[in-house]
Amino acid sequence: MPERVEKPDREWKLKLPPEAYHVLREKGTERPFTGEYWNEKAKGVYRCRGCGTPLFTSAAKYDSGCGWPSFYEPASVENLETAEDRSHLMVRTEVMCAACGGHLGHLFPDGPAPTGMRYCINSVAIDLDLEMAPDEVERGAGEGPRATDAGEGEGSA
Repeated sequence: MPERVEKPDREWKLKLPPEAYHVLREKGTERPFTGEYWNEKAKGVYRCRGCGTPLFTSAAKYDSGCGWPSFYEPASVENLETAEDRSHLMVRTEVMCAACGGHLGHLFPDGPAPTGMRYCINSVAIDLDLEMAPDEVERGAGEGPRATDAGEGEGSA
C-alpha cells in the first residue's frame, strides 16, 4: 500500500491547477473528448496528478469510445480505492488514489478481456510519465482495488 499523503485543502488549491483541483478534491468530471490523454497512444505510466502514485500503464489503456482515458486494469491494485457513488441519480463505483484520496473517475463492468473492467479516468487527474516503462511498475497482489461497495451504471469519469 502506498504511503498516505495528507494535505490541508489550501495546499491542494496551491498545488493543483483549478480543473485538476475540481476533479481530484471536489469529485468533478471533465467534459468527454476534451482531456489531454483520452486519445493518447504513447507508452509510459499514468501517475496521480495530486501525489505522483503510479496508477495505470499504457499497456492496459484502450479506446472505449467514452471520451475519457480507459484502462482495463490498474498498475497496482494497492494504489487504488473504490467506493459506491450514488450521485447524479445513478449508482456507480468511484475510483480514488489510495495514497492521497483524490477522485480519479469511475469503474464499470463493461471493459475488454482479460478483466472485463473499464476504469474511466479523468485526464486532468493523471500525468503520463514517459520516462517510466509500463513493466517497471511493481504490481500489487489481489483481484482488484479495495472496494467498499460496487455499483453499476453508465456514464462518465
